[in-house]
Amino acid sequence: MPDDSDDELNRIKAKKLAEMTAQNIGGVEKMSHNYVELTDANFGSTISSAKLPVLVDFWAAWCGPCVMMAPIFEQLAKKYEGKALLAKVNVDENPEASQKFGIYGIPTFIFFKGGKEVGRIVGAVGINGLEAELKKHL
Repeated sequence: MPDDSDDELNRIKAKKLAEMTAQNIGGVEKMSHNYVELTDANFGSTISSAKLPVLVDFWAAWCGPCVMMAPIFEQLAKKYEGKALLAKVNVDENPEASQKFGIYGIPTFIFFKGGKEVGRIVGAVGINGLEAELKKHL
């Protein structure tokens, strides 16, 4: 049986780490790059409280297409700052969020508006494909 105190300790550690490395902008912890790193602990609250449309990249470090899309995602995060919230979820470190949204192939990009999923792309689609879909949800 899992120990709930371990989960609580992990949440506290993640929160402290985020506080030490993030700036608080509009109630969303923003890392040194232009996107937010989400975890199982903060995924739901961040998505549901976001005032902007949200684009979430479900990825893994060992995934070649994910690595290929990373600089594209960063470029879009800079370009659409203030218009959309871009976030990343490492599927290896955050299995709950990945399972909740049925992530079976990566990279998977999910678009949220008002806390609800409104679109999804699976695979490395390049900047034109990802940006075109992002524009649809602005």
